[in-house]
Amino acid sequence: MDNSAGIQASLAGRYASALFDLASENGTVTAVESDLDSLKSALSQSEELRAATTNPQLSRDVQGQAIDAVARHLALSELTRNFLGTLALNRRLAKLSEIIAAFKTIASAQRGEITANVTSAHELTDEQLATLKTKLTARQGRTVILSHDVDPDLLGGLVVTIGSQRIDGSIRTRLNSLAQAMKA
Repeated sequence: MDNSAGIQASLAGRYASALFDLASENGTVTAVESDLDSLKSALSQSEELRAATTNPQLSRDVQGQAIDAVARHLALSELTRNFLGTLALNRRLAKLSEIIAAFKTIASAQRGEITANVTSAHELTDEQLATLKTKLTARQGRTVILSHDVDPDLLGGLVVTIGSQRIDGSIRTRLNSLAQAMKA
């Protein structure tokens, strides 16, 4: 499997790579990815769960029992539950959000997808997002998965970030460039 060196070099990336390899062997990459989405949602919604995964004063056993109870409640697969138990045992639950993000990156890369974040001054319609996705997919030569944020400070236009590439077509940036040119 071909992972970027950045993902492999990080602690979260190594755990995510190991989980991806196990899921690939079992043919359960999609199920594990769905499990991780559910877990990510639970982490974002529950302050108690975040505290249980990041509190260094809790013992490995207590963290393991807490995360296993959450995993059972969310009906996560056995592989995901075992993986979470390993994270608890190794005191790595605090890195769970980073591991989930790294796993998503690895899975997307394996499917030939690339993620792009689009920031606009106002909410974009589904039609606008679909058009943008089509154009970005044609430009990149790979399927683009879009996430969308709204930042009213942009005033207008878009900022598209694909990996380390940034396309800034915002009015704010144009005004800043004009202001700099006028100072010179």
